[in-house]
Amino acid sequence: MTRVVAIRPEPGLAATLAAGREAGLAIEGWPLFEIRACPWDPPAPAAIDGVLLGSANALRHGGAALESFKAKPVYAVGETTAEAAHEAGFSVAMAGEGGLQSVLEALAGRELRLLRLAGADRVALAPPEGIVLVARTVYESVALPMPEPLEAALREGALVLVHSAVAVRHLAEQCDAHGVARGTVALAALSPRIAEAAGSGWARVAAAEAPREAALLALARDMCH
Repeated sequence: MTRVVAIRPEPGLAATLAAGREAGLAIEGWPLFEIRACPWDPPAPAAIDGVLLGSANALRHGGAALESFKAKPVYAVGETTAEAAHEAGFSVAMAGEGGLQSVLEALAGRELRLLRLAGADRVALAPPEGIVLVARTVYESVALPMPEPLEAALREGALVLVHSAVAVRHLAEQCDAHGVARGTVALAALSPRIAEAAGSGWARVAAAEAPREAALLALARDMCH
């Protein structure tokens, strides 16, 4: 059975491992990143109409300042983030399916000032006319060195799940730095954009049909066979 490896940070790593094992994958995990909170200066709540969320990490690391915005509707990138917002005490107005840009496009025609709570590395957005984004960085993803067990697993051949462009670029850098041949490693990417960021030389690179964990795991099962 093909060895499947997840490298995302906690707590997402544990969730991916549990879902992967339930799906019948021989999956192991070593985080190549750690999520850390960043200090941020919240805008005046009265000037904000809603909160735009691209990750539940913003809720985990946003701190006490989030309390001032719990009366504002949340526009979330997907169901997982929407569920986390609901559990944190927010009211969810929309949960997207194809990324934050598609969420904004669905709001076209409205006059809204949205507080975008995001990580230090984030996708650039082009809001439609009438939508104003007030962005704040509330967390950062800190790259970690490749641990020896992960290096050994990749040398033997593995399929790696990659959840972000930053992750796949860091994986590539670590493979090159440790002399791990990319040709022994296949990649299952959460989206085409992430697959494109992987670069060349891998055994195989494929993207999930939709940017959702279930679709990524389904892709991994197909690639294993």
